[in-house]
Amino acid sequence: MTTLPRDSILSRHQWRLGEVLWFLAALACYFVFPQYLSLGTTVLIVVALVLSFDLLLGVAGVLSLGHAVFFGLGAFTAGWLSLASWTEPVSAVIVAGIASAALAALIGPFLLRLTGLPLMMVTLALGVLVFEAAHKATAITGGDDGLAGVAFAPILGVFEWGLGGATAYLYTLAWLSIIFVLLKRIVASPFGVMLQGVRENSARMRLIGNSVLPHLTLAYVISGAVAGMAGALFTQANAFVGLGVLAVDTSVDVLVMLVLGGIGGLHGALVGAPVYMLLKHFSSQWNPFYWMLIIGVLLIGVVLTGRGGLLGMLTALMRRLRQEPR
Repeated sequence: MTTLPRDSILSRHQWRLGEVLWFLAALACYFVFPQYLSLGTTVLIVVALVLSFDLLLGVAGVLSLGHAVFFGLGAFTAGWLSLASWTEPVSAVIVAGIASAALAALIGPFLLRLTGLPLMMVTLALGVLVFEAAHKATAITGGDDGLAGVAFAPILGVFEWGLGGATAYLYTLAWLSIIFVLLKRIVASPFGVMLQGVRENSARMRLIGNSVLPHLTLAYVISGAVAGMAGALFTQANAFVGLGVLAVDTSVDVLVMLVLGGIGGLHGALVGAPVYMLLKHFSSQWNPFYWMLIIGVLLIGVVLTGRGGLLGMLTALMRRLRQEPR
């Protein structure tokens, strides 16, 4: 990963044409593909989850294999709130984000003292332990059956959830837009510049007097909060939450999506998550046994032939086309 000029980073809060077109395309899907709105809602939720991981890995340089812990905590928090008769959906998302942020603030100062392979192994072990604990705590999580009977009140007291997924899709898109704007502001702030400096050379940042661990912990907390909010949206959209939200596979899938789309800049999530989710959905319908082979071949091809994932390949192609003589 190359270091960008500070002015270039600080200008990232400005909306770019590609970002506007992406959200307009997502809104257009509501009208063009009404039969796939449930799938589209899941894609948008996963985009929010991958965005949270991109802040952690792409900006701060922290590679964790336990990110599903925050997603799962947010999902179960929303479910517990619903079963406790707290059915207002917007506040439930906020509370779920706060719960995941609190967990990140609790464990972050200890985990982030590690780097590289030790950090990966410890976060992986943490994810496995949390999953097994949730599996055993059937009275709290429902075990293999999950939490049933989850229901939420109409959004803002007006918009019913319905069975077609139309309300859930627009609701999730609205939340994703807010999350994306907030993360863009964070990445473009001096705090975001500091995180990139830590990613590039943490020893140098310490030598010039910057506190690395508190900045990484704050990034970890923000990332955990966004992942928890994504988990709450998952519960609200599906009216159910199971142990799958805590599975290690979820953390691995998030990493694969980010690598596929392109790490850093928050744009890889906008590309990698939809491509992965749609390819997984339609290829598994075509062949439920070998769909992972298709994704594996695509991932290997992207890693070997291009830098920066699919987004980097597209950017390189556009630059070549612009340099060609007419």
